[in-house]
Amino acid sequence: MASSGMQLLGFFLALVGLAATVAATFMVEWKKQAQGKTHRIHEGLWMSCSGNERTTCEFHESLLKLPSEVQATRAVMLLSIFLSAVALLVSTVGMKCTRFMDSKVESKSTTAMIGGIMFIVA
Repeated sequence: MASSGMQLLGFFLALVGLAATVAATFMVEWKKQAQGKTHRIHEGLWMSCSGNERTTCEFHESLLKLPSEVQATRAVMLLSIFLSAVALLVSTVGMKCTRFMDSKVESKSTTAMIGGIMFIVA
């Protein structure tokens, strides 16, 4: 089993990765289009924004009207967020610096490894 410092470093890096995934999922700048010199359109997974000096954003009206790429990307990003959140909980239980399962050292290391594998999959 890795040292507590390495486990904490990995945990905090995974936490930063989860925060970045959440931020990327809800950003509007997935696709940019420029119409002329001043008017621009930004499209995201959840809404589209357009404007020149003042930007207005609207949520996508229907899930069925979206292209299949956007629907698939939504699903993959949400699955990644869910798996990362579950992996955070699982790896917290398996880390050396926590008091969960102190008497079961082998189970604790297995739990930490499962949490790490879940992070890799996410």
